[in-house]
Amino acid sequence: MIKTLLESESEAQLMTLEEFLDWVPDGSGRYELHRGVVKEMQPTGTHEQIAGEIAAELTLEIRRLQFPYLIPRQCIIKPLDSDNSGYSPDVTVINKNYLDQEPMWKKRSTITQGETLPLVVEVVSTNWQDDYLLKLSEYEKLGIQEYWIIDYLGLGGRRYIGNPKQPTISVYQMIDGEYMVNLFRENDRIQSVIFPELNLTPTQIFKGGEL
Repeated sequence: MIKTLLESESEAQLMTLEEFLDWVPDGSGRYELHRGVVKEMQPTGTHEQIAGEIAAELTLEIRRLQFPYLIPRQCIIKPLDSDNSGYSPDVTVINKNYLDQEPMWKKRSTITQGETLPLVVEVVSTNWQDDYLLKLSEYEKLGIQEYWIIDYLGLGGRRYIGNPKQPTISVYQMIDGEYMVNLFRENDRIQSVIFPELNLTPTQIFKGGEL
C-alpha cells in the first residue's frame, strides 16, 4: 500500500525534487515524490520477498557474466523534464560505466539519464496504476532499456495482463524509441535483452515469495 503523507495538492505545498531529497529521512522508510506529493511506500512481506528474490537472481547473473552493473540498495530516478517527481524502484540495475555522467549520483543517489539504467523492476502492490500508467510512461520517455512489472497477484487492468487476470510478469523492451511488451506466466522462461542467458520463470520468482 501507499500512504500519502501530504494529503492533497490543494491542502499542502508541493515539494520540488530538491526539497524532497533534502527532506527524505535516511534509513527510516522508503519514499517517492509523485508530482510534488510525498508518498511513503508500505510494502507487504511477500512484496519484499519477491523483490529480494529478483535482486538476488540478477546479482548472480551480473557476477557470473561480469557485467558492469550494480544493484543499489536504494536510489531515486528523476523523470525527464520534471523537477517535482522522483521514483524509487523495487529493483534498479545501474550501468557503472555511465555513473560519471550522472550529476546527482554521488551526493543524492539519484539517476537522471535513461542510458544509465539497463533495467528497472517494479513489484505491483494495490497501487497498480502507478506501475502500469505513471511509471511506464515516464520510464519510456526517459529511455530505460527494459522495464519489468511483477504482478504476482494479478492486480493490473485486463488491457495490460489479459482476461482472465492472473499473476503475470510484463517485460517492456525499448524498440525504436517505444516500449513493446511480452507477457510471461507460470513456467514461461522470462526473455530479457539485458540478461539474455537468464533462466528464470514467474513460478520460480513467485515461490521466492512463498506464494
